[in-house]
Amino acid sequence: MVQSMTGYGKSECVNGNNKITIEIRSVNGKNSDVSVKSQIIPREKEIEVKQMLTSALQRGNIDLYTSIETLTENIGRTINKETFGLYLKQLKEIATESGNDLDFGKATEIIMRLPDVFENQKKEREEENIEDWASIKGAIEHAIEMLTEFRKTEGKRLEEDMVSRVNLILSYIEEIEKFEKERSVMIKERLKSKLEEFSSDVDMNRLEQELIYYIEKLDITEEKVRLRQHCSYFLDTLAQEEYPGKKLGFIGQEMGREINTLGSKASHAKIQMWVVKMKDELEKIKEQSLNIL
Repeated sequence: MVQSMTGYGKSECVNGNNKITIEIRSVNGKNSDVSVKSQIIPREKEIEVKQMLTSALQRGNIDLYTSIETLTENIGRTINKETFGLYLKQLKEIATESGNDLDFGKATEIIMRLPDVFENQKKEREEENIEDWASIKGAIEHAIEMLTEFRKTEGKRLEEDMVSRVNLILSYIEEIEKFEKERSVMIKERLKSKLEEFSSDVDMNRLEQELIYYIEKLDITEEKVRLRQHCSYFLDTLAQEEYPGKKLGFIGQEMGREINTLGSKASHAKIQMWVVKMKDELEKIKEQSLNIL
């Protein structure tokens, strides 16, 4: 099943007196670029975690985040005495300068609402030793599974979109073919008209030879055949390969070459219109394929 490189996975585990949350996010990238942003995961385990992520997720810009919450109910906040004292000192100075006595009770109420007066012990606990690495590793694996499921869901949507666009390109080839007879007549008449401008005595045998040469030169049969083959190869690759993203990009380039050649040879307004529509669909296909794993 096709997977998108964009995904999100989340998992939680209980470790000692802490609840640990693991979040993994990924976006598209040419290679695997893994970043572990955590104070919880032991430094000696970071390489192992990166290898887990790379092995399971293959490619993309991948970020792992962690957060920790204490489960001990009686752990609360404590007053930062140094910060409290600094605020109190400033209030005393303000009261003295204004010629008033400081009301300690009111001053305390004011200080308690000011920033950094309280210290949250939860922050201190983030640096505690983790009691059970196995539970954290299990949570990481579960978050990877959640992210993979997200990728598959998004990948299915991308696959359906690209299949519909490739089929549109194939249908546009059929539209172009409706104008080919008209196009050949137009080219022939145009060449004959140009020749008649230069000479009243036209060698019809030579004219026929020149017409055959230019019509063959402007023939688009090979481009249509190759474009159909590339479209078929694109759909087969999308359906059969586990990680087709890079190959789809290369096939898209080949499709673009054939479409551009069709446009340069067209010499017909209606055919040019369908070529422009092909290019529009192909650009959207290329954008989508950048996000395919």
